[in-house]
This record gives sequence, structure tokens and C-alpha cells, in this order.
Amino acid sequence: MTLRRIGEGDWKAAEDLTRRAFYNIYEPGCVEHYLVHLMPEHEDFLPAPSLVAEEAGRLVSLILYTRSRLVDEAGRSLEIATFGPIAVDVAMQRRGLGKRLIAQSLAEAEREGIPALVIFGYPSNYVSSGFVSARKLGIATPDGRHPAAMLAKELVAGALSGHEWTYHQSPVMDIDTSAAEAFDASLPVMEKRWMPSQEEFWIMSRSTLD
Repeated sequence: MTLRRIGEGDWKAAEDLTRRAFYNIYEPGCVEHYLVHLMPEHEDFLPAPSLVAEEAGRLVSLILYTRSRLVDEAGRSLEIATFGPIAVDVAMQRRGLGKRLIAQSLAEAEREGIPALVIFGYPSNYVSSGFVSARKLGIATPDGRHPAAMLAKELVAGALSGHEWTYHQSPVMDIDTSAAEAFDASLPVMEKRWMPSQEEFWIMSRSTLD
């Protein structure tokens, strides 16, 4: 197993891996592979901490980073980063590979001087990697909400202390669902179906903290 930075020749395999990993998990079908399709040409993509895991010449996992920013109460902006999607081949899941990728990519991000990260995900998947509720670090969405799934981690101790922040993600994350559907339709057919995990995601993605 080799963990390395994603390269120019990896993107088609990365799209396919992401599609297989996410299909029907959070909604019938998925859009994450379309996001992977857009990332390499976008100005906010961060190649340095973006990693893949390769086994026997085949991509089996990936984690991709983009620039994002926080704005404090005085209107001052702090450039941070966000990761996602993080995808693990279906046959390789539940083996700790995702946590290995997170750990190595966090070290890469720290070496790049990124002061903090904000992500969205199930807390149970990320608290063991040092993420906490973004609310604990004074971070809200631009409309003042504190989503339960919004998590944060300082890579520089105290980088966020003493301020109230609003989080602004990269525009690449604002997926055009129609374009995503058209892209998916151009690929080999995968059956769209309902799974119980979709209901769990619907609840979590709409939950906020008081």
C-alpha cells in the first residue's frame, strides 16, 4: 500500500472510485464524483495535502482538499482549508484506511502552513482525528447556524481563539445538480436505489446545535 499525492494521471480513476464509494449512500445515485471531476481545474484545489492510496497499481482511497476561508467579526479573512470527498473502495472499507489518509494529509496540510480545517461529516468518523464541533471554535455558517455536522480542527494552536467566525466554502462545492445528473448519465449505468443510510443522512444534514 502506497500513500502519495494525487497526480495528473489519477483523476479518471479517482472519479470512478468516488462514484462506487458514494453511490446510493446519501441519496439515490451521488454527486461526489462530479465534484472530483471539477476539482483539478479549479483555482481552490490544493494538491499538496490531497492524497491517494494505491495498491498493486490501483487507487483504493483518496482525500481531496480545497481552499476555504473564515471571516471574523471585524470582517477580516483567514484562509483555511476543507477536505472532501474522502472515498475508500467498497472492498477496502472498515480497515482503517480512511484514518491513515486523514492522518497523513493533516501532516501535509500542517507543513503547508494551513492554520485550520473546517469539514462536514458524521462526528463519529472524525472526532478521533482531533476534530471538534465547529461551534466550540466560534464558527458558524453565514446565516448564523451551527450545523451538527460542521466540524473543525486547529492545525496551529490558538489560530481561531478570541474570535467569532463565519465559514465560507469554495464555490467548487456549490454543485449544480442538473450538471451532476448529466455527467452521471454519461457514465456506465449504476442502479439508483433507496437505502436506510439516506434517511440517516437527511436527519444529520439538517440538524443544528443550539
